[in-house]
Amino acid sequence: MKKVIFILLIIFVMGVYVLYVLNYIKHKSYTNEYFGIEVVESTIDYDHDGIGDYQDILDGAKQTVINRVEYKSAYYEGGYPPEDEGVCTDVIWRSLNNAGYDLKALVDADIAANIEAYPRIDGKPDPNIDFRRVPNLHVFLERNTVSLTTDIRQTEEWMPGDIVIFSDNHIAIVSDVRNSKGIPFIIHNGNQYRREDDTLEVLDLIKGVTGHYRFELKTNL
Repeated sequence: MKKVIFILLIIFVMGVYVLYVLNYIKHKSYTNEYFGIEVVESTIDYDHDGIGDYQDILDGAKQTVINRVEYKSAYYEGGYPPEDEGVCTDVIWRSLNNAGYDLKALVDADIAANIEAYPRIDGKPDPNIDFRRVPNLHVFLERNTVSLTTDIRQTEEWMPGDIVIFSDNHIAIVSDVRNSKGIPFIIHNGNQYRREDDTLEVLDLIKGVTGHYRFELKTNL
């Protein structure tokens, strides 16, 4: 009997651990101020709404959490999915749109002018989908924005509104809250239970962080 109880206890503990790792059990979060981390503010207010770009991008990402868009990967004429549908890349253009940026137009223009830089395109641009593919966004961000450390242990280098890429198959926005180690939560849509969660460390372990960017355009596209 004791052996059965012990086995059941082990199964229970393991189940709780899995639920915790998958963020079904909410993780405790901490502010940047708690760690003495000074948040970098953007000097650009692209849409002239009185809010800096980085905060605008973060606010746009937070709205995607509130909206809890259904995860659905599909091809759409005109490029944009319905408001209640999307994938990880749709979090990005929606967040940037909140700051006044038209990511689709920016990506399409850069592809048209530098098609050889985009191997995923294979010489055949498709404006209906190009801006919704992680490899294309990786190239665009690397070419046109500020590239930062991919080491998540350099916690002070990770700011709210930053964009992070994992293995060219997932992308997210960095949140303004952190876990007990000071590693920030991320805002993303991979059809997970919580759209703002403590998974940067797990995804870095499983996939690897392959890009970390701050959206400040190097040139006028």
